[in-house]
Amino acid sequence: MLEGARQRQVSIRRADRPGDLGWMVMAHGELYDQQFGWNTEFEALVAKIVGDYATTRSEAREAAWIAEVDGERAGCVMLVADDQPGVAKLRVLLVTPSARGLGMGTRLVEEALAFARAAGYQRVTLWTTDNLASARRIYQHFGFTLTDEKPTRGFGHDLVGQTWSLDLLDSAAG
Repeated sequence: MLEGARQRQVSIRRADRPGDLGWMVMAHGELYDQQFGWNTEFEALVAKIVGDYATTRSEAREAAWIAEVDGERAGCVMLVADDQPGVAKLRVLLVTPSARGLGMGTRLVEEALAFARAAGYQRVTLWTTDNLASARRIYQHFGFTLTDEKPTRGFGHDLVGQTWSLDLLDSAAG
């Protein structure tokens, strides 16, 4: 390590502190506006996902995590039950620009998938857009496969929506 440089302290914890859920919404709204020019439709979608989690979650089947760097929130992910039995959804994965390159996105997804396996899910799905290349690389690393893709209009832009799926019964433990 270079003299004067210090190791950054990275940790993953449950999103169970006051402000965690609100931070998820705010961070998504601000970052996706800055990086992609997405409008408040996206923030509203994230607010609905997070709000539904906050008010109806099953502690045995759903969880959310916060990644911190040097004690500051820098990333998040959520795992929630799908309407289909045995299926969970990976939601709201985010790593702030200043924390990218530290492996936090991979660690967050790893935590969510371990929880999904322990909770007895057979499959995990997610919806994303094709312009989110870094997230897609993380999903592919864990064995997610593209199951549907179609043009969509959302968040003030023409996008390509994608659905990805991971069969937990066929995939390695991580």
